[in-house]
Amino acid sequence: MNTPRIEVTVAAPVEAVWAALREKDKIRHWHGWEFEGLEAEIDLIYFTAYTESTDDHTLEVQGGDRFELSEVDGGTRVVLTRGPHSDDPQWEPYYDDITEGWITFVQQLKFAVERHPADARRTLFYSGTTPLPTADVSGEPGTSYEAEVLGEKLRGEVWFRSEHQLGLTVEGWGDGLLVLSHIPPSDAKPEGASMAVLTLYGVDPDEIDARWAPYWKK
Repeated sequence: MNTPRIEVTVAAPVEAVWAALREKDKIRHWHGWEFEGLEAEIDLIYFTAYTESTDDHTLEVQGGDRFELSEVDGGTRVVLTRGPHSDDPQWEPYYDDITEGWITFVQQLKFAVERHPADARRTLFYSGTTPLPTADVSGEPGTSYEAEVLGEKLRGEVWFRSEHQLGLTVEGWGDGLLVLSHIPPSDAKPEGASMAVLTLYGVDPDEIDARWAPYWKK
């Protein structure tokens, strides 16, 4: 069975992207979001039961997900090929969710390396079942947008689009990043599933959380 393949081109040398994958201080700049178990999660995924080749710039992490980095015009191509499906009934139902998580993380990797290679971030994470209202943000990656979200005026550029996700840079968050996800209702998720990850630089996350958190507590 073919497994999903996630691909981005990062405008940076291969060695810079490889360092972002293999140095814990740099992984913290893009993997996931802040929570109490982040350090343990980084150790588990990237430094437990892994194989790597520094010569070929390949990394296979726990679960069989495989990164391959190669030099291309414009920088570094990053290809993440998902590991095989599992026969474990406890994990297989989450396979698609993990794929969606990797889409978010790979885009956050690209963003951190290109836009904030040495900057510490702050993050906020929300999840629920109702899609976050984003006005009518249209356009391909690289195009400008302006939108009002939960009373906050956002502007920047469309960073990426996938089947279920939208990434937007946000000028007012210190050139931050907003990743939104919505998966429609299905047998597996009768109410659907929505998510928002906010990546912030040099702004107070508590002020933003005061505006955003109530929406997700409905």
